[in-house]
Amino acid sequence: MKAFFEIDQLTISFGGLTALDNIALSVDQGEIFAVIGPNGAGKTTLFNCISGLYRPDRGTLFFKGVSLQGKKPDRIARLGIARTFQNIELFAHMNTMENIMLGRHIFMQTGLLRGVFMWGRHSYAGREELRHRKKVEEIIDFLDLQAVRNKPVGALPYGTQKLIELGRALALEPELLMLDEPCAGMNTEEKQDMIFWVKDIQDELGITILLIEHDMNMVMDISDRILAVNFGQPILTGSPDEVSRHPEVLQAYLGAEEG
Repeated sequence: MKAFFEIDQLTISFGGLTALDNIALSVDQGEIFAVIGPNGAGKTTLFNCISGLYRPDRGTLFFKGVSLQGKKPDRIARLGIARTFQNIELFAHMNTMENIMLGRHIFMQTGLLRGVFMWGRHSYAGREELRHRKKVEEIIDFLDLQAVRNKPVGALPYGTQKLIELGRALALEPELLMLDEPCAGMNTEEKQDMIFWVKDIQDELGITILLIEHDMNMVMDISDRILAVNFGQPILTGSPDEVSRHPEVLQAYLGAEEG
């Protein structure tokens, strides 16, 4: 029986440089699984392979028993996989509601002809618009973004923008949510808030989370299991306690010397 999400022997090279070398991981449904490693270890490359932005040279990727090989990013999103990005990818001139609504595009069925004849809330397009707005309103309430729902995101604090990007990913109704350094650039208070939201997404929404993060306090606090990588190669997979005590992790990631 296949795992909820599984990768085996994943390898990809760029111009002769191997970015990922024989990466394997298996994620159980409902857990928070973290991937850690120093800068340049290949973590974001791993996310890009999963989401279809990169095509690996070899290896297998299965989500709920379905192979992801060769599938385009939109098809992978439709299967139930969403992600955030290390750098914020929002439309600064659009407000919070509009940015999160973009996450609903894969569900929208109104074409050009139906859109032209959108003559009110009782038309097909109008009913669809209301249905998607209702879902976005639920996400805004869940993330406590009511105060900024109509404000252009470019004028909002960095931490709030990260939360809006998280909301846009949730708008895809994912079963697997990939978070690429959700705490990057945040102050201590913002990081604590993000930890709160990530745990709520796991506990209240039942979404499985694959996490990349440099903040080791966050990783150790919320992760069920961790994969440590270095130079694109796996070091080990284990519990937070096992990973934090492993000598290769201490040397490669935490900068400690082996004793």
